[in-house]
Amino acid sequence: MNFMDIKQITPDQVIFFQFHFITLNLTIVFTWAVMAVLVIGSWLITRQLSTDRQISAWQNILEMLVTGIQDQISEISRQKAARYMPFIGTLFIFIAFCNLLTVVPGYESPTASLSTTAALAICVFISVPLFGIAQKGLGNYLKQYIQPTVFMLPFNIMGELSRTLALAVRLFGNIMSGSKIVAILLAIIPFVFPVILQLLGLLTGMIQAYIFAVLAMVYIASATQVQDQNQTDRKKNNTRSSRNN
Repeated sequence: MNFMDIKQITPDQVIFFQFHFITLNLTIVFTWAVMAVLVIGSWLITRQLSTDRQISAWQNILEMLVTGIQDQISEISRQKAARYMPFIGTLFIFIAFCNLLTVVPGYESPTASLSTTAALAICVFISVPLFGIAQKGLGNYLKQYIQPTVFMLPFNIMGELSRTLALAVRLFGNIMSGSKIVAILLAIIPFVFPVILQLLGLLTGMIQAYIFAVLAMVYIASATQVQDQNQTDRKKNNTRSSRNN
């Protein structure tokens, strides 16, 4: 059963209930469904974790996923992955599952809605200064907006806003366009070719989830590594001073 018509661009346009400013649309319904699947699945997989040599296949997959995400975070940030794992891991797993479930008939990915991708991008936008301030303090974090000169302040602010917009639009555009192309081809050629495109869409969805998570980590790392670099420079200067003395 398909809830959306080909003419409808995003699942936001399929409204089940509306009362004043309260709206229940297809995006919200499938977002709740994805969250329910993740919560129940996480509980089922983690309720019987084992440290024995013989572990279940699901625990093995979970450990591979967590280890892979941690390795990527460590390579990008050059910092301890544990600090960023909950946020970055949640972003990747949520987006990946939203896109993977497109194999279910009638399902429409919430990431095909600009409201969902904008909300995810806003989460990244808020997390960057939070991680930056927690790492090096409010004053040191704000100083980077006026580097190398105070005249760079408006450009640095516009850069923060533009990359948030780019995160939202990139994910939305790729997922929405892919689902529309498959729907159109299913209406015209309902055989092998749309299935191939569906598989390519799944690959694209996973790549987009990876790119979103990586870019989020890059933005956070850029906000938290400045102090590390300053500390390194101070150590070098102290070493040179001690040698000169």
